[in-house]
Amino acid sequence: MNTFDLSRNFWNFAFDNPEKITPNHSAIYFFAIEHCNRLGGKEKFGFPTMMVCDAIGIKKASTYIKYFNDLIEWGFIGLVEKSSNQYSSNIICFTNALPKKGKALDKAIMNHRDKQSEKQSTCRQTTKQLNNLTTKQLERKEVIPPKFEDVISYFIEKNKPLEAQKFFDFYESNGWKVGKNKMKSWKAASSGWISRMNNFNKNQKTDGQRQITELAKTIDESEFRS
Repeated sequence: MNTFDLSRNFWNFAFDNPEKITPNHSAIYFFAIEHCNRLGGKEKFGFPTMMVCDAIGIKKASTYIKYFNDLIEWGFIGLVEKSSNQYSSNIICFTNALPKKGKALDKAIMNHRDKQSEKQSTCRQTTKQLNNLTTKQLERKEVIPPKFEDVISYFIEKNKPLEAQKFFDFYESNGWKVGKNKMKSWKAASSGWISRMNNFNKNQKTDGQRQITELAKTIDESEFRS
């Protein structure tokens, strides 16, 4: 029996008997496989208790023996010769006793794989639809409507935060169009909006100054005539 078969048999049994298996069973069994491989794949080999405890981090030999005996009882390890004292080691081999089927784990893995494949397929389809939508918008040279937080961030950068709400409300209400045409870039439209507001304010300021000047001139002339 090769390493693949040993591993597959163990995990089939673990899946069918979750109430029995612990991490210590796994550690002991797979260290036994590793130790056997390092000995050249011997059919029978020594498996010293203290060496195993040091390798897998079990502190008490009595704890190790409990899990070791379980593996023997379940048929994963065959005990060829039991150690007679603390200076000798158990002689073990791998057996083919358990398990026989393992269909439950195979079915679970296949179901999980099918679900993952279905999710990946759905994800790819959704991504493709989104890409096609974006491509069509670009082909028609349509703008993708911005979020309000993006708009206000842009106006803050331009030192015009009070204009953000006016701009957003105006273009959202007319479907993000410039005249009769679809807007190509909301940032370009924002820049134009800010420029028009600056010119409007500048003209208002100029008109105000002109009116003040004319008023002052009228007052001066009236005083002169008097």
